[in-house]
Amino acid sequence: MKGTTKTLLMTVGTVVTMGALAWASVPFYDWFCRVTGFGGVTNVAEAGSDTVLDRTIKIRFDANTDPGLPWEFKPMQREVELKIGETGIAFYEAYNPTNRPVAGSASYNVAPYDAGYFFTKIDCFCFTQQVLQPGERVEMPVTFYVDPAMVDDRDAKYIKRITLSYTFYETELPEEQDVATAPAETTAAGETGLN
Repeated sequence: MKGTTKTLLMTVGTVVTMGALAWASVPFYDWFCRVTGFGGVTNVAEAGSDTVLDRTIKIRFDANTDPGLPWEFKPMQREVELKIGETGIAFYEAYNPTNRPVAGSASYNVAPYDAGYFFTKIDCFCFTQQVLQPGERVEMPVTFYVDPAMVDDRDAKYIKRITLSYTFYETELPEEQDVATAPAETTAAGETGLN
């Protein structure tokens, strides 16, 4: 019996440890990416850069949707060229061609990965739920700059072009939206319960 109890306790301990590590891995990975720029994670700022260099860089814009999201989503410009440190603004367009409200949220990626640490967003629609009504088309801006410190980085200083890519995923409608768009209750006679 002692051997069985010991095995059971070791198994439970392993499961608990693995669960704790899995739970902690997401915030730790997010922190690691923000500190190192690994995975193309960007910086965030309240305002533009104080320094603008004479050197330019091209920013390419890319848009994708998860197969489950029925929206059309695209950048309104494919590429811009800016001075490093100069504040830029770009627009993406989303369109809901369906006959129902659809909610979505976007994640982003910056390539090459070495540029992620220096690509700084001032304002962005990412990670903010967007709800598009049937047939609604919206323009969503992103304001950004490339940190001048990039020209002093051992690897990033050779980058000539950065790609900012967004992917939209469908999310659940907010509760108030669900109530507003729910079909009216029907009576026994098959008529709506509305006056």
